[in-house]
Amino acid sequence: MTRRPRLLLADDHPLFLEGVRRFLENKYEVVGTVADGQALITAAQQLRPDVIVVDISMPEMNGLAAAQILGKTVPSAKFIVLSVHSDQAYVSEAFRVGVKGYVSKRAAAAELLTAIKQVLEGRTYVTPLVALNTPVAAKDAKRLTLRQLEILRLVAEGYQNKEIAQLLKISVKTVEFHKTRIMSELDIHTPAGLTRYAIDHGIAAA
Repeated sequence: MTRRPRLLLADDHPLFLEGVRRFLENKYEVVGTVADGQALITAAQQLRPDVIVVDISMPEMNGLAAAQILGKTVPSAKFIVLSVHSDQAYVSEAFRVGVKGYVSKRAAAAELLTAIKQVLEGRTYVTPLVALNTPVAAKDAKRLTLRQLEILRLVAEGYQNKEIAQLLKISVKTVEFHKTRIMSELDIHTPAGLTRYAIDHGIAAA
């Protein structure tokens, strides 16, 4: 009997995670689910899955940072991002750290099956929704680092500097430094402007 590919799922929204698990376990062996980046690293090293389906925005450590670490410690695992973020900057950073597939959470469920199949066959996959949602101004976001994209998202979601520092486990001064750099890079100098930019570019939800 042919062994079914082993999948590990990572997302910090329990209901969504459970729905994805139920959908995928008809075709694959789902060996585990986790809700944060640190738990993902531990589980992946123990379970050695074939494919890891991961969200980007998670507590403790974001999905791309975890993918970069696991690319060295569990190199046989192939990563697929399943995210609400549709900005090209996220996609570029994902593939830079070794991710093989990128699927939008707004896509039809069957698209995730397509991505997993292609990645298992050694190919890459990018959701058409990302390609369709690439405004000209998205080139600006490519100049931002992953950390700056995280901070921009949290600013747009209404978090204050101290709260952002606590969530990302960095100092308030570091948050302030990154916000200054973000404003300089994008030539936007108000919180409202940053929020509008983040929503328009799929970095934060409306």
